[in-house]
Amino acid sequence: MSTIPTVTLANGVAMPQVGFGVFQVPDDDTEAAVSAALEAGYRSIDTAAVYGNERGVGRAIAASGIARDELFVTTKLWNSDHERPLEAYERSVELLGLDPDLYLIHWPTPGRDLYVAAWQGLEELYAAGRVRAIGVSNFLPEHLDRIVALGGTVPAVNQVELHPALQQRSVQAADARHGIVTEAWSPLAQGAVLADPAITGIASRLGRTPAQVILRWHLQQGRVVIPKSVTPSRIAENLDLFGFELTDADLGAIDALERDGRTGPHPAEFDAA
Repeated sequence: MSTIPTVTLANGVAMPQVGFGVFQVPDDDTEAAVSAALEAGYRSIDTAAVYGNERGVGRAIAASGIARDELFVTTKLWNSDHERPLEAYERSVELLGLDPDLYLIHWPTPGRDLYVAAWQGLEELYAAGRVRAIGVSNFLPEHLDRIVALGGTVPAVNQVELHPALQQRSVQAADARHGIVTEAWSPLAQGAVLADPAITGIASRLGRTPAQVILRWHLQQGRVVIPKSVTPSRIAENLDLFGFELTDADLGAIDALERDGRTGPHPAEFDAA
């Protein structure tokens, strides 16, 4: 089993560069999926309050026998709780059975304009030592700039939809400017880019799967990824990323696939409660 590399957050905390996501996994199926991921070698698990499966994540962790300090757990504050971040955090802790390592604001929901107050609640949790790092998800540069301008804690992570068809270059540049780690959700575009000839050609040459090639592209460019699967063989395959390397030409060919191919909501417009 290859050792998963880590990225160092701005506050010195080490975060595994490959994690396991459980978006759209029903709670009843989550324990088995997370257990398979932990068995395969994952040590970072990403969930969220709105996924409705924090309890399943917690059950799998409790049953694994893996020491808590070997794991990195992320969960997220949902939009309807921006005015109650501390209460929402306690609900997540109760369901998970542990304090997460990383707590994120899930969406800025700019039309509701409560994310600054929500961030200040996360800062309270961080200052109290309840969580090792705090960050955001789906934040655009203007949202990041507003948080940073407060002069307090800078988000450690910005988790955004990012894959070959949607590379979020302005967001990545803003993250880099502020010392924020970029984490990619939907790193495989929900399968939409797996058949691109540029990717299948590289995969064929290297004897790897298209998914492995895309995930390797993310890793070599310094991003954290959280691929999702409920199939044990695919879960293991998505972690087998360290016995090969993409050339500069390979990276450039994948970079050229940008086409504004967003699969999820646009953060400037999404205000669901």
